[in-house]
Amino acid sequence: MAVSLSDIEAAAGRLRGQVLDTPCVESRTLGQILGCRVFLKFENLQFTASFKERGALNKLAQLVESGQPLKGVIAASAGNHAQGVAHHAQRLGLRAVIVMPVLTPTVKVERTRGFGAEVVLHGETFDAAREHALQLAAEQGLSFVHPFDDPAVIAGQGTIGLEMLAEQPDLDTLVVAVGGGGLISGIATAARAIKPGLEIVGVQTARFPAMVNAVKGTAHPQGTSTIAEGIAVGRPGQITREIVGALVDDLVLVDEGDIEQAIVMLLEIEKTLVEGAGAAGLAALVKDPKRFAGSRVGLVLCGGNIDPVVLQAIIGRGLVRAGRLARIRVAARDTPGVLAKITAVVAQAGANIEEVHHQRAFSMLSAQNVEVELVLQTRNREHVCAVLDAMRSAGFDASAY
Repeated sequence: MAVSLSDIEAAAGRLRGQVLDTPCVESRTLGQILGCRVFLKFENLQFTASFKERGALNKLAQLVESGQPLKGVIAASAGNHAQGVAHHAQRLGLRAVIVMPVLTPTVKVERTRGFGAEVVLHGETFDAAREHALQLAAEQGLSFVHPFDDPAVIAGQGTIGLEMLAEQPDLDTLVVAVGGGGLISGIATAARAIKPGLEIVGVQTARFPAMVNAVKGTAHPQGTSTIAEGIAVGRPGQITREIVGALVDDLVLVDEGDIEQAIVMLLEIEKTLVEGAGAAGLAALVKDPKRFAGSRVGLVLCGGNIDPVVLQAIIGRGLVRAGRLARIRVAARDTPGVLAKITAVVAQAGANIEEVHHQRAFSMLSAQNVEVELVLQTRNREHVCAVLDAMRSAGFDASAY
């Protein structure tokens, strides 16, 4: 193997005092909901809000230790690796150039610049950004820091596995997000050496199933965008592919809705903010809870850099799925006081009105009728049905949509 336990232990020595030994604690509420014991590793608490700075720092420290002259470093990243490289390059006094896809969330671009890096936006995908970064590295004599397919980077990420098993030695399953495979490769290397019987499951978004296809020989189609942009990698690494194939028990796919639900669950239940990639592990449990029933499952909340606009949309969609935000349409005779009667029924049913749209011109109803659209704050799906029943009992034609 390209990476050994001793490499990861050496990385832990380099990282000590420079990155957080983040907590790995049980979420009893999530466990009760999902039917297993759930232990969360809060890598979203790192200074750059991502585990990526572990591998970046280990690589940069090795470059400095080598004694070779350094003109600077360059990396390609959707955001978290960029921040890790930029932050620790700044600490070590190194020039850092970061190539990011043009659609990278603004919060990640600006924070990377805030660490003193020179940001170049190029290409619509990580792979396009990487090719441009390699070209700039050759032109300017910069050292390329790969986000996942580098033994030093993998060893740095593997320190998470050391910490999780030191704090929670009774874990029997690890569920880890997979993009290029650096995180799961490092964790799997550490875990297999420390606790060989541990089950290790990788999770990819169904829109970017590159590692699943590479390891399992499947041909799942690749999409163009995902809420989990941190693991939106079109081509896995060679080193990571070999490690994953040898050490990981299974790879599963999750849908966008599963990831969105997991983000909302972590925000509401654990009061912790994660990005799409950071919620992928929990999304796998949400999608298939029977598979993990009764297990002691360790999840890595690998990143917390989410665009506030995206977060706002996810929260709203999550409320709709849970029946806590509903949109209903009420058809009624257009007479004085009809709107007051409708709102009174809503109030009596215990719902709160968030928006009202009174349609006359844009309606298929007869000219004597009016269509009222209401956005309501409700308790759950059953409450939505109760509101509709109350409307119909009051003589209105009401439906949810």
